[in-house]
Amino acid sequence: MAALKHRNLKIIGMVPARIGSTRLPMKNLATIKGKPLLYYAIRAARESGVFSRITLNAEDRIFSKIAKRYGVDFYKRPDNLVKNSTKTDEVVYDFLLNNDCDIVAWISPIAPLQTGEEVRNIVNYFIRKKLDSLMTVKTEQVHCIYKRKPVNFRANEIFAQTQDITPVQSFVYSVMIWRAETFVKNFKQKGHALLCGKIDFYPVDRLSAIIIKRKRDLMLADYIMRAVSRNRRYKTRYDRIARKTRGKLKNG
Repeated sequence: MAALKHRNLKIIGMVPARIGSTRLPMKNLATIKGKPLLYYAIRAARESGVFSRITLNAEDRIFSKIAKRYGVDFYKRPDNLVKNSTKTDEVVYDFLLNNDCDIVAWISPIAPLQTGEEVRNIVNYFIRKKLDSLMTVKTEQVHCIYKRKPVNFRANEIFAQTQDITPVQSFVYSVMIWRAETFVKNFKQKGHALLCGKIDFYPVDRLSAIIIKRKRDLMLADYIMRAVSRNRRYKTRYDRIARKTRGKLKNG
């Protein structure tokens, strides 16, 4: 399954899951087009072709049935790592202590529109840049404020056009990657390691940035996925007036 150029590396694609969720109950088992959210993360990981193995990391053995259904490994997370207050650092640290690898990639089940191709590009980027940790982000070139104050524009001058302002990036978490040795070392020393060693950020596609947290997010992803499957060769269409205008511009 691993790509030939990464054959010397043990790379695990880890799909995390919990039975509990405060905003959307049993979120990871909610379905889109008849398949649970977990399926789409597993599919993307498999289609990326870069992983030595894919493992579903969950606290409830009910997920072992999902793992078996889709032909991936199952790792039962300890009972002390199932609370809403449990930190990602703790989950990853526990996994690395019990699963030998060089690199682990967190493939989030709440980003069902992320593709295997993008996962492959992210992992290849991580390896090529010799990183220790990586976060996926969403790039927005819009006017932003934080605590009512401008972030990437000035309020006391003429309002800048969006194409002229500095883009901002927010975390998406659809994929997070760590070099195992660096992560474990940092966690032991500092008690955290999500961002450790040589860090970088990878901007993902707009569809990958659709994260499922609430029912409305699930509805949106479902609508988009069904629409895309019906119309894979989408073309931009224009009103007839616009078509005439474009013709004049080309001739002029």
